[in-house]
Formats: sequence, structure tokens, C-alpha cells
Amino acid sequence: MSKYLLEIGTEELPYRFIPSAIEQLRKGFEGFLNDSKVGFDKVDVYATPRRLAVIVSGLVEKSSDEEKIIKGPIATVAFDENKNLTKAGEGFARKNGLTADNLYVEDNYVYAKVIIKGKSIKELLMEAVPTIVLKLQGSHFMRWGYNDEKFSRPIRWIVSILDNEEVKIRIIDKESSNVSRGHRFAPQKEIVITNPDDYIDLMRKNYVIVDQAERRQLIIDKAKTEADKLGAVPYYTDDLLEEVTFITEYPVPAVCEFSPKYLEIPEEVTVTVMAVHQRYFALHKDGKLINKFITMTNYIGDEFSNIAAGNVRVIKARLDDAVFFFNEDTKKPFEDYVEDLRGITFQKGMGSMFDKTLRLVALAKDLAKILNLESKTIERTAMLCKADLTTQLVFEFTELQGFIGADYAKVSKEDDRVCEGIKEHYFPLNAEGETAKGIEGQIVGIVDKMDTICAVFAEGKKPTGSSDPLGVRRAALGIIKTILTAGLKVDLNDLIIKTLLLLPINAGDGNLIDKLKNFAVSGKDRISGKVLDEVTEFIIQRLIIFLSDKYSKNVLEACAANKNPLEDLADYVKRVEAVSKLNNPQLNENANRVLRILKENSVKNVDKSLFKESAENMLYQQINTVEDTDNYDRYVEMLIEINPSVEKFFNDVLVMDKDERVKENRLALLTLLKSKYEKLTDFSKL
Repeated sequence: MSKYLLEIGTEELPYRFIPSAIEQLRKGFEGFLNDSKVGFDKVDVYATPRRLAVIVSGLVEKSSDEEKIIKGPIATVAFDENKNLTKAGEGFARKNGLTADNLYVEDNYVYAKVIIKGKSIKELLMEAVPTIVLKLQGSHFMRWGYNDEKFSRPIRWIVSILDNEEVKIRIIDKESSNVSRGHRFAPQKEIVITNPDDYIDLMRKNYVIVDQAERRQLIIDKAKTEADKLGAVPYYTDDLLEEVTFITEYPVPAVCEFSPKYLEIPEEVTVTVMAVHQRYFALHKDGKLINKFITMTNYIGDEFSNIAAGNVRVIKARLDDAVFFFNEDTKKPFEDYVEDLRGITFQKGMGSMFDKTLRLVALAKDLAKILNLESKTIERTAMLCKADLTTQLVFEFTELQGFIGADYAKVSKEDDRVCEGIKEHYFPLNAEGETAKGIEGQIVGIVDKMDTICAVFAEGKKPTGSSDPLGVRRAALGIIKTILTAGLKVDLNDLIIKTLLLLPINAGDGNLIDKLKNFAVSGKDRISGKVLDEVTEFIIQRLIIFLSDKYSKNVLEACAANKNPLEDLADYVKRVEAVSKLNNPQLNENANRVLRILKENSVKNVDKSLFKESAENMLYQQINTVEDTDNYDRYVEMLIEINPSVEKFFNDVLVMDKDERVKENRLALLTLLKSKYEKLTDFSKL
């Protein structure tokens, strides 16, 4: 078995491109090898800011021979009456390197069986590798020199080796060799690679950790080691770790210190400046931010004073801006910023952020009333939740919306529950993020996200495969997670209708009468037409996708088909859990038999005086033992318990009796039975 190494050396690659390039290269090589019928064990892809490397292990020496059937002309055209090849037949044979003996006739056509010999892996790699590399896609690709081809950054060297032998390839203007480069500051500038097995260790000796997983763990370990010396804990997110991993080849930590005065501004601001804007690791000690941070340098050496001084200068400038904005913003009460929301457009056709705020207050108040909650702090949270969008600090650090609002609300001595609600109403911040813990953040967060979703759909801007206007997919998931986590009984169908009715409507041009007519028709269309249906279906599908990791999709769809799950998400999940555990073929068969007989439900009541068979009365009595309960495990048990009576009914009773009154009564009895099944799920979809 052979091993192949490809290394593309470049100028510094954009870090956002690298993860995508890793995946594209893996799929590209796997696809090429599979299509070429070349056996291999695995494809490993490594990347640093200056190189993309692929190692293919377990390669066979050549592709497999392929048998191919070639269809030729009609037999009467290929052969004459003496069974000799005609000019057409000779042309077909000559084109494919065949003789008359290689041809055969089937269904009045001439065919030939051709064996296509496999190619050596070296030959295949020389043909395919440049194509795979140049198929990589990403933003802001560039040309250089006099080249027409584009790539993310200029290519400076290429290594292409199969075992101990070079595989000569050319990509754009560079030809491959067996010479790589170490770290930019390494003493040895050129490294000769004689075997792919040596590549990773040789790079490590020259201060390049090519394996991004190893490099990531190294960053975590080194940050922890430095933090431990200070009795602190490093702060980092997955996004920060990924970025630092792909901007360093040999990460070395440096501890820096800034003035303690910057700890007086909101902690979120300082941490954001360090993590998001400067790629630093903030440090916490005893749960509090300290005036030190760690920066991961791509550096070889032991002189860090200049590095530390440079980083402190940069962060000082950013934090000085933050201090200035904080002091300016807090010169007036936080509630005064609400009026400034009139100058911020929510989205075209949907009014300003002030208009949205008024809608949130109305919706939050109504939802609080439905849930029997004291609404004062909830309404106050709704009124102030968007106010920080008009502050200078949020304008500079947009990712801190909500967090800054909470801090400014505290400065203005707002209720602690309101402050927390302002921050939490944006939760969850991502698919794995935590949900709001306070009822203020939960209620305002739900109505805020619903207002955004309904506004997008009302304007006809529903999400497509790659488009997600205003993050409505994330908003729908946030609503679902908040309700299920908090155990709230919220009728989302009712909330959708109320939200749609509160949205502004463009009445169009014309006289006042026409505008009023347009207004009335548009409002009615929203709640009775496709907008309501689209929003409802959209959220149901997000619910099914959210739960599909845990439950079967056909069970989720079956339990959504018999009753709108948005009326009570918790009830829906309980039904899904019960049906997922269901393992009774007879119950399924009985329910589906009822569904097949009943083309439509009977509107009549069951009349016991029309019973002619004992099985009818027995089934009627058994149906009445199935109690209405939301303990769905027990409900399933009750449905199973009446299985014998259902079977006896179908064995002893002809539903379509000649007597019309008897027939209608039996259909009414089955309609009653069907209602018991439908309370649980749509059995026809299981």
C-alpha cells in the first residue's frame, strides 16, 4: 500500500476559508479516488495559515480494470448479407480497437465488450490533483502575476510525493518538488521531504504544527498553564479557538497586563474587545475579570516584551473608546433612549424599532395575562429591551446588544428582573446557547422572535435554502427551546395570529376608501390566508427538525398531523414520547382499519337502541373506558386494552348493513373510536 502527500504552500490564508478548504479537499480526494475505482484507507487534511496538506493512506498501485459494453450500429447496417462487416461495421470496430471476433449482436444491435485497463495511481494523481485544488471555492479569491486562474492567496511552493517518489504536478504557476518550508521565523528555511510518513514530525521540528486538532489542543493546554500560574481561568469560545488555531502555525502564549481602570466598565465590553476584536484570552479569578490576558503568538523565541507592549497599546485604544462611549451613554436615563428608536428602521414596510417595541409591549402584556403572570416587570422589559440599539457603545460593539442594555438599566436603577430580562430576551444566542432563566426574558424573547418571524413572512421574504432573513430559523428555534425548557403553556398558533394583526400594513395608493379597503383585505388575508399557514408550517418544521435527533421523523410528523403541535409544545412532546415507545402491531392495524372504513366522520350520535350485535354494545362500553388524560403512557395502555373488543367488532359485525339507520349508527360508533385514536396520533402515518 502506498501513501501520497500533497502540500500547497501559500501566503497567509484567511482563517475563515481554512475550515471550508479542509472539507472541500477531503471530499475532492475521496470523490476522485472512488470515481477512479482506486482503493484507499483514509484521506487526512491538515491546514495552517501558510499551507494546505493532504495525506492519502493505503493507496493501491493502480485503478481497477473496468469492463465496458459499447453499443454500435444496427446489425443489418454493420454486417452485409454474407455476415461480413460493412464500412459502418469496420468503422465501429476500428474506432474501438476491435476485430469482427470481438463483436456480438443483441436485439438487432451490434455490441462489443471492452476491457479498459486501470491506470497507475501516479498517473491518476498527476491528472487529478491540479483540478481538485483549483476547484476549491471561497470568498475574495485573487489573481497574481500574469495568471488567469484564481486562488485564495498566491501559491509559493508545492510538495507532491508518492512514497519515496515525486509526482510532478503544476498548479497555476508553480511546479511541485519535494521541498517544503518551515515556520516563517525558523532557522532552517527549506525542508526536504523524502517520505509522507516523515512529514508531520519534520514540520514539528521546524516549528509548524500541521495538525489543526493538535494545534487547537496545544492552545488550550498552554492557555491553561499560563492561567494556572496566576490562579486564574482563561475565557474562550469555540469561535475564538478556531480563529486562533488558524492564524498560528506554532502557538506560543504571552501574558499581558492592562490598567485596572478598564475593569470599571461592563465586563462584557472588556471581554468582547479582547476575544472578538483582538483574539485574546480574557482571564477570570474567583469569578471576576482581572486586568491580564493571554495572547497566542505565532512566534519563535523568548523575548516577549515588545509583543506584550504592542498588544497592550492596541487594547488600550479600544478600551479607551469603550470608556468614553460608556460615560457618554450613561449621562441620561436609559429610558430616554426608547424615543430614539423612532429613527431606526426595523425592516422595510414594518415600521421603526419604536413601532416594534410598542408591539412587543402589547404582545408581552397579553401573553402574561394568559399565563396569569404579574405583567409590570414584563411590560417594562419589553419597553426597554431595544433601547440600547441607539447607544454609542452598542453602535461600536453590536454583538453586545442586550448585555449593554442590561448594564445601562442597572445604572438607571431599573428593577433587577428587568435588567436581566433585557439581556436574556435575546437568548439563546446560538443553537447550543442557554435559554432565558427569568420570566421577563422568556416572555419578551418569545414575542420578539415571533414578531420578527411574522414580519419577514408578511413581507414575502421567507427563508430559502441559503437565505435566512433576520435569522428567522434561529428565532423559531429560540421560541421552541425557551417554551420547552421553561415549561410554558403557550398557544403559539394564537400568538401568530395576534402578531400578524399588529404588524403595519401598506394600504397602497389611491383615495381614502380604497386605502381602507386594502387595509382590511390585507389584514384579513394574513390571518386567513397563506401568511398564517406559512408561518405555522415553518415553525412546525423547525420543531420537527429540532426534535429529530431524539425521535423518529415519521413519529414526529404523525403526531403533528392529528393536532397542531403549536397549541401546546409540551403536550406534543409527551405524545411523541409515548408513540415512540409504542410496540403493538394490533393497535396500529385496528386504528388504520377504522381510518380506511371512515371516508369521513359521522355527524350523528351513537344510538344504543340500534345495536343488533353484542359486539357493538361491548365496543361502545369499552370505548367509554378510554379516559381523556394527558398521561399518554396510560392512554396507550387503555387503547391496547380495548383491542380485543375492536377485533371482535370487525369479526362479528358488518358495518355497511342494508338497514341505513343501522349502518349510520355503526359509522357513528367507529367515528367515536377514531376520535380516541386521533387524540394520540395519526396512525396512518406510522
